[in-house]
Amino acid sequence: MKSAIATAAAIRAGETTALAECEAAIARIESGDGEINAVVVRDFDRARAAAQAIDAGPKDNRALLGVPMTIKESFDIAGLPTSWGFAEHADHIASEDAVAVRRLKAAGAVILGKTNIPVGLADLQTNNPNYGRTRNPHNLDRVSGGSSGGSAAALAAGFVPLEFGSDIGGSIRVPAAFCGVWGHKPTFGMLDTDGHYFPRTQGAAPNLSVIGPLARDPDDLALALDLVSDLPLPKPAPRDVADWRILILSQHPLAKASEAVAAQVETVGAAFAAAGAKVDHSSDLVPDLVAQHQDYMRILAVAMARGAPSPSGPPSTPMIVLLDRQAANRRAWRRLFREYDAVIAPAWGTTAFPHDDTPLADRTFVIDGETTPSAAQIAYPGLATFPLLPATSVPVGTDADGLPIGIQVIADRYADHTAIAVARVAHDLVWSR
Repeated sequence: MKSAIATAAAIRAGETTALAECEAAIARIESGDGEINAVVVRDFDRARAAAQAIDAGPKDNRALLGVPMTIKESFDIAGLPTSWGFAEHADHIASEDAVAVRRLKAAGAVILGKTNIPVGLADLQTNNPNYGRTRNPHNLDRVSGGSSGGSAAALAAGFVPLEFGSDIGGSIRVPAAFCGVWGHKPTFGMLDTDGHYFPRTQGAAPNLSVIGPLARDPDDLALALDLVSDLPLPKPAPRDVADWRILILSQHPLAKASEAVAAQVETVGAAFAAAGAKVDHSSDLVPDLVAQHQDYMRILAVAMARGAPSPSGPPSTPMIVLLDRQAANRRAWRRLFREYDAVIAPAWGTTAFPHDDTPLADRTFVIDGETTPSAAQIAYPGLATFPLLPATSVPVGTDADGLPIGIQVIADRYADHTAIAVARVAHDLVWSR
């Protein structure tokens, strides 16, 4: 399947048509999505009409001219349901498009429909009473990740070249890693989240939450980021591999990473070092990751509860205190990024795990023979989420079972394109090995 950029170029050159690309994507979904169950809200008739309108008009320079894509169910698209997987919101129909949807359509994208999510976007696997379970295209017995699990599965299955999701606890980065595709969690606040909010509310954006692109190709990832971003994000000057300064964090002090995942992070570091880059495996500049994770979980609990009382009573730490700690943590990361261009770490400590509907708080994994709590793994996506940093999930290998291994590249605030650039180099250094 062609990339989004190549598809738009082919349509513009008259080598294909928007309708032909739309029909081909619809055919891929209809023939291949039965067991995967990624594209759960289908809007094929309106997609065909949008493609025909593009073909009837001039072949302009819109970046996504005629590109077929899908988008996470949690984004509003006028006339389609936005339920966030809740049975009580299955009948909630959006009245207008989310800002991100409007910007993608303005760039020429043809939206085929919406992809699956877990209930409330609150799990790292995708299953809900409205649409059922999404399965990993690489192994149907494994999860596709969450909460953008349908997004990543649709890409991995080759249905579409481009997707859009959201991330507060790894919801872009983990599905991308599990499904072997690219995903980017942007710098907090750089992409307008209006139209991506809990059903039947006024749409207050929670602290930490962002929206961002997923793709099969890093150039498409960078393009989609720019198309939806509120303001231009700076791009790093071209440089040789030897000029990058990399910090490797293959294990979190509170969350075990499997030998396969940790080894792949180390392999990427070794490849950068062999190419002449500065690579360190520890630094006194790294913030207190234990304290960071504890504060991250406190703020995350408030954001996900949406005002519901805690079973154990009110939060023990006032929000203003947590925000002060978050500000101090952000300054610590800023100091670190004076010395390094990127930090490379696991996106999650395992590859895609078997379907398990045990509540997240009670779920466990066996990692290299050791039983560990699933919830502890949120420490890995939290590395970038709590300090509001950009992070790119990049496929870099497979484990012994043939499941994709993805890692995350974290960069300084607003250095989103640096994260993508380093991720591209990491992929190119190790992917063929």
